[in-house]
Amino acid sequence: MGGIETKNKTKERAVLVGLIQRNETTEMVYEYLHELAFLAETAGAETVRNFVQRMDMPNKKTFVGKGKLAEIKEFIDNNKIDIVIFDDELLPSQLRNIEKVLERKTIDRSNLILDIFASRAQTANAKTQVELAQLQYMLPRLTRMWDHLDRQKGGIGLRGTGETQIETDRRIVKDKITRLQEKLKKIDKQKTVQRGNRGKMIRVALVGYTNVGKSTTMNLLSKSDIFAENKLFATLDTTVRKIVIENIPFLLTDTVGFIRKLPHQLVDSFKSTLDEVREADLLLHVVDITHAAFEDQYNTVNETLREIDALNKPTILVFNKVDGYEALGGFEDGEFSRPTLEELKKTWMAKMQNNCIFISAVEKINIENFKKLMYNEVKKLHIQRFPYNNFLYQTYEEE
Repeated sequence: MGGIETKNKTKERAVLVGLIQRNETTEMVYEYLHELAFLAETAGAETVRNFVQRMDMPNKKTFVGKGKLAEIKEFIDNNKIDIVIFDDELLPSQLRNIEKVLERKTIDRSNLILDIFASRAQTANAKTQVELAQLQYMLPRLTRMWDHLDRQKGGIGLRGTGETQIETDRRIVKDKITRLQEKLKKIDKQKTVQRGNRGKMIRVALVGYTNVGKSTTMNLLSKSDIFAENKLFATLDTTVRKIVIENIPFLLTDTVGFIRKLPHQLVDSFKSTLDEVREADLLLHVVDITHAAFEDQYNTVNETLREIDALNKPTILVFNKVDGYEALGGFEDGEFSRPTLEELKKTWMAKMQNNCIFISAVEKINIENFKKLMYNEVKKLHIQRFPYNNFLYQTYEEE
């Protein structure tokens, strides 16, 4: 796949490349590159420098302009750079042209995300999903992989070998894609049966941008020990736990985090995982309130939910990490200060959705009110599904 090497625990030195395109601001693109640097760090690389160019649209041949590419070439030659990472998906032809000029391993955002998913996949299901996505990404780029061989061995007697081998490889990859798709169909059927066997319990799914604290929230509510750390895509596999608040049981599912420009190959291959969201009765949309671009992250998640026909479900908007949130102005005359929960309830953020709550999963702030809100929302759904059980339910008493 041409991803990041970490076998010897020596970090590859990377430079990042982004374009300020039409309808984008400088601030937006640098925020995107900050996220790309976090992705690179998660994969095991060290970011040395960012390169940014303003263009209405990417150059068809080299993505950035020739002058910018020459500037990048000079820098990487003088600073022992191992890998160049572009923030947008590159066309196979662009990738070939860029590598010919830079003479360095070059990958794009999609390749980087796939590389991280591959390193994080633990179960057979997740490994199959990631392998399928990688092969689908690789298929149109096989020519680029054989270019290296042609440059090394090209000449009289070997002309055309690369082309013949490309066709052979293409057939092998297509056959493997077909086998993996069939395997995932069987897994999807098993998952569908599993979801059906869970009875008619209300199902709640945690959704949100990657690294916003979904797994930590899951651990808090279910008192389980799901892997959670401050890295992107810490969790790939779906985890389901039975939760009981007061007298109502329901199922809570932790799902893979979303991200801007999530490769469409991953959306397709992670169908069984995303079905947990699609078939949920209630969504808990977790947002990291401390992140400078949390509105963009919120919109990215909603766009992904729209793509999988899950946007119009009942949703509780959960602003997490309030213990680290500081606001400017409105609380102490233009100085940064940490607002109280009551002050947060009066902000524009509280009006983003009907059901909105501010918590800290790590510091256990406002968790009882969070549980109350969940209880009442699950109860509404439960009563709709089982109207004859109304007498069983009692509402949390207001403190």
